[in-house]
Amino acid sequence: MFRVVLFQPKIPPNTGNIIRLCANSGAALHLIEPMGFDLEDKKLVRAGLDYHEFAEIRVHASLHDFVSAEKPKRLLACSKFAKHPYHQVVFRPGDALLFGSETEGLPKSIRNALPPEHLLKIPMLPNNRSLNLSNAVAVVLYEAWRQCGFEGAE
Repeated sequence: MFRVVLFQPKIPPNTGNIIRLCANSGAALHLIEPMGFDLEDKKLVRAGLDYHEFAEIRVHASLHDFVSAEKPKRLLACSKFAKHPYHQVVFRPGDALLFGSETEGLPKSIRNALPPEHLLKIPMLPNNRSLNLSNAVAVVLYEAWRQCGFEGAE
């Protein structure tokens, strides 16, 4: 239903947690290279527990390759520089949810290439930098799924 896209993730346990999240929500996970680890990393495997086999995971050489191969209906990106709160967006099945790396976020060139209304922010208290990547993905993915009536859930 949804696609979670991690742009050049760096921290294996975050991606492992997101694998588990995607397996439990039915979202496909797309990883954009280069990554700060390989898919056999012990920390990634440990964080994902035994959910790797239940998750759809694809690796792409670039964001362009992801868009060309997957042709998402919409690409919605989360960024601390965005103006639109994520909970005010109407999510639709087929949306791709893009998140930047833990250390650098999304490059300005990617943010500038998207329509402003496709850049989403997660509200936080002033003077804070960011949420943990796996937490940010969980917040946005579950709101998107909630809006779609938790389709497919028990």
